[in-house]
Amino acid sequence: MATPSPPPSATSGRDLVQGGEAAPRFPELYSPGMPFASPELQSLASDGLLERFHQHGYTLPGATASPQLRARAAAGAVPASVRQRVVAGRMTAAWIYGCAGEPDRIALLVDAKRRVSSLRNTRGCTLHEVRLGPFDVVSLGGLMVSSPLRTALDVALHVEAERAIPTLEGLLARPQNDVRLRLLVLAIEASPRVPHKKAALEKLARLAPALVPGGAVDVENPVNAPDGTQDVVQVLGVPHLEGEP
Repeated sequence: MATPSPPPSATSGRDLVQGGEAAPRFPELYSPGMPFASPELQSLASDGLLERFHQHGYTLPGATASPQLRARAAAGAVPASVRQRVVAGRMTAAWIYGCAGEPDRIALLVDAKRRVSSLRNTRGCTLHEVRLGPFDVVSLGGLMVSSPLRTALDVALHVEAERAIPTLEGLLARPQNDVRLRLLVLAIEASPRVPHKKAALEKLARLAPALVPGGAVDVENPVNAPDGTQDVVQVLGVPHLEGEP
């Protein structure tokens, strides 16, 4: 196999544009076939010319691992034919926000109003049929991703405590995510007919017992919103992530 031409460094790979600002000339993210094959990428990484970024992708050394870049990496694992019909969620979304390790499989949410039969054979991905509202989805790096609040709600409800609790701590600790514990408790209380509410509240009680019903201080005026998280946000008057963070 011929030795691939190494990608330039992050410094040499930039051209100056008008106003003196640097514009990227070379890709931030390298995936198999774009333009190097997987063995070539591994060779470049072993030579220190690239760094492993996720399971199948590499970046130039020193590249910032932003949510946008992680979303681009996740998008590369989702077939283009279904990319506009699914939403990255749960632990995949938590990884995109930098609050969890990369999961082995991409978790994709599919709105219950859509037909999911044609998506069943999406390799390397798990599908979850859910109800999604207008406040539940943001666009990042060419991929639809569940909002930080919706991500925290799903992690609390559907992920085992060992992984969920540190992930929730990460989501709550980052101001840019705008996830508030009291709002998350209300969202869980408002979720209709969800069998895992008690377990979810127990996870949150380990983070802040005073804010969970049954703790030292109960949440006042719990909301009964049949349509899910977005209604809780509307009731509380919080304009939660209408655009990208």
